[in-house]
Amino acid sequence: MTNFLKISAIAAIGAIGFASCKGGAEAKKENTDSAKATPRAAVAIAKVGTSPDFAGATLAMKAPAAEKVGKDSVKLTFNFDVKNYDLKAQTADGSGKGCANSAQGQHIHFILDNAPYKALYEPKNEVTLANNTEHYLLCFLSRSYHESLKNKEAAVVLHFKIDEKGNYKKLDDPKTPMVFYSRPKGDYIGKDTASVLLDFYVWNTTLAADGNKVKAQIMNEDLKIDTTVTINAWESNFIQNLGTGKCKVMLTLVDKDGKALEGPMTTASREFKMAAAEPMK
Repeated sequence: MTNFLKISAIAAIGAIGFASCKGGAEAKKENTDSAKATPRAAVAIAKVGTSPDFAGATLAMKAPAAEKVGKDSVKLTFNFDVKNYDLKAQTADGSGKGCANSAQGQHIHFILDNAPYKALYEPKNEVTLANNTEHYLLCFLSRSYHESLKNKEAAVVLHFKIDEKGNYKKLDDPKTPMVFYSRPKGDYIGKDTASVLLDFYVWNTTLAADGNKVKAQIMNEDLKIDTTVTINAWESNFIQNLGTGKCKVMLTLVDKDGKALEGPMTTASREFKMAAAEPMK
């Protein structure tokens, strides 16, 4: 009987010890799971703040030269006149702006039909277009970190077509409100993912709390993020806390009641990638 009690006591102590160890492991796991479950910071929009003004900068564009290419397309050559602005120069606050900055300096954003822009570091560009097509072109001066100059003298809009015979024809200047997408664009790596420039260009309208606005839908497919913000002032912003992965921004020009405006160039979207390091996945 005495031996049986000793064995029972030892077994009980062992069981208590095992339970204690198991409880500690489970507690640790619960703490780890709790840490993993901590919600990430919500996507936020922050104002870029003051940037060099370049109030006297102007951009003008000459009528493009047209050259037929084969039977059904035309090459257009655009030449620009830039005043009071140095292409290829680094914008004074570029190194400390906290967002992606072009090593090639200041440039022109050439946006045709709201497709991804081409950065022009020389005041010229060539495009080849199909016959019997209609187009809207916006070009504006850009700081080295891709933020647009928003004084209208620093931008030009052209509405034109290539007719069925391959002739270039300028059309009437657009009169309806439009929004052109600029940034985000391309790939962002490392520190450039922290603050991503959200920049667009509005034409034939102003933005206001009681007027037209731009609705921005901001998405990260990999992290299942889908956030919509309404912007009622024409100014540049940073997107923060978007994380890494395959992302997308969709812009829609809306009226004072949030209803989408009809007409050309009233909506645009762009996909881009964010990664902590190379290679991009």
